[in-house]
Amino acid sequence: MASEESFGFPVEESPEGENASRSPSADSIDAEPADVADASSVAEAVADVDPDIARLDTDDDTADARLEESGLEPGVEELAAKAGEYLALAQRTRADFENFRKRASRDAALAQERGLAKLAKELLPAIDNLGRALQAAAAEAAGAGQAGGGELAAVSGHLVEGVKLVQADLLAAFARVGIEPYSPEGEVFDPQLHEAVAQAPVEGAVSGTVVEVYQQGYRLGETVLRPARVLVAA
Repeated sequence: MASEESFGFPVEESPEGENASRSPSADSIDAEPADVADASSVAEAVADVDPDIARLDTDDDTADARLEESGLEPGVEELAAKAGEYLALAQRTRADFENFRKRASRDAALAQERGLAKLAKELLPAIDNLGRALQAAAAEAAGAGQAGGGELAAVSGHLVEGVKLVQADLLAAFARVGIEPYSPEGEVFDPQLHEAVAQAPVEGAVSGTVVEVYQQGYRLGETVLRPARVLVAA
């Protein structure tokens, strides 16, 4: 073949087709890379040998995809679960403390009521005696007045006023803590509130009603400190 000189160097013509651009063949395009083919072969082999391992790999891939979709970094889900446990524990502790507070408040109220009831029962005889003293003083003052003892009647009157003031102060103190007297005359006899001292037929009175009160009763709220002592019509 004839040769031409270019820039002073001889140039030989290459064989036909050698200088043409080489295009990839269809076989080289369809062929998979070696590493991809090897990975697929390994996965198929593992699935044939142990399906559980293949399923675990699939589950891991699904979990990773879900984690990526949620935008959470690895380990955040575990921290979120721990936070939920601590929140539930704090809520249970708060509920327990609230129940304890209510129970303690209720117990304190009951203890206070029992203390008031005990003190009132100790003071009731003294109040009864003050009432009897007033009745006796009134009777004595009336007798002294009839006998012409004006000075004695005046002294007895001052004494009676003093006893009345003491009795009124005690009853007012009872009222401030919720203790009140009751006199059930004319009411139907109730064994929870009344103590029948006697029963007798009384003209014009309905059987089973209280016709006379010998001693007042006292109660603290719904608790009867002392039932009223009464006479019941037969």
